[in-house]
Amino acid sequence: MFYRNPSADMLLKESELNMGLIKQSKIFHYGSISLISEPCRSAHIAAMRAAKDAGILLSYDPNVRLPLWPSKEAAVDGIKSIWNYADFIKVSDDEVEFLTNGDAYKEDVVLSLWHDNLKLLLVTDGEKGCRYFTKNFKGKVEGFAVNTVDTTGAGDSFVGAFLVSVAKDPSLLNDEGKLKEVLKFANACGAICTSKKGAIPALLTNSDALGLIKSKAK
Repeated sequence: MFYRNPSADMLLKESELNMGLIKQSKIFHYGSISLISEPCRSAHIAAMRAAKDAGILLSYDPNVRLPLWPSKEAAVDGIKSIWNYADFIKVSDDEVEFLTNGDAYKEDVVLSLWHDNLKLLLVTDGEKGCRYFTKNFKGKVEGFAVNTVDTTGAGDSFVGAFLVSVAKDPSLLNDEGKLKEVLKFANACGAICTSKKGAIPALLTNSDALGLIKSKAK
């Protein structure tokens, strides 16, 4: 359930943005909920363009929440309106189906979401893991089976773990071995997050994720 109409995020104005801070960042990450209504939509687009102009990597997780949009068509159009700006895009298998009306496990369907400026397209498949697509290589990283209680926040944990790794070492985008290790870590973070209730209370530590990876390697 979302308590909105209005909520603080919907009321953000471009004049309230700290552009200096945005331009100092390594990665600018965003979703699509901020595109639903004004003035937040204009603020979102202004921040995104400022980051892009400053040479900052843009990361997009559409994070589809259909009940918040006026219609399915409005959601698809809104989400895709900024698609070609992103350097990284992370979508779930369900979101691939939503955005394409196709089978999320068919490669040609997934690649219909590719654009020429994209460095990495990630598709999360729940406990099955994730798939990755770059200009030079593609593949899959297996997930971790855990006792799932609540999936809220799993995608955020996955993306956060991935982006922290990219911020530390951007070269991993061109090294498939490094990328697979980072995605294994991200999968572990997402999995652990599902083992507890709530989005924030279920967030984990670095050692939690490494512990899960180590336990499954035995």
